[in-house]
Amino acid sequence: LLHREAPMNKSELVAKMAEGAGLTKTQAEKALACFIAEVTGALTAGDKVTLVGFGTFGTVTRKARTGRNPQTGKAIKIAAKTSGKFTPGKALKDLSCKKGGCKTKKK
Repeated sequence: LLHREAPMNKSELVAKMAEGAGLTKTQAEKALACFIAEVTGALTAGDKVTLVGFGTFGTVTRKARTGRNPQTGKAIKIAAKTSGKFTPGKALKDLSCKKGGCKTKKK
């Protein structure tokens, strides 16, 4: 892969998926939409989704806390929040090693 200036967008991803899997762009777009819906549903239900070698989709819950309004300096309450989280697997963590930039220490 060549280094790109801009990140890959959804339509480019759909085109790559269609090409790689021998699907039409419409079929690839449906597959991507289904993947996103299923991962979102699993996370909403409190489950994790693990794709070995790629990574794990999970949730993280942030506690309620007190913050400050930057304009007035007044204290405000920030509600607790649960949001999605992605933890890359070994293959994604080692991407920099494939380009010769890995400087991990061997034990």
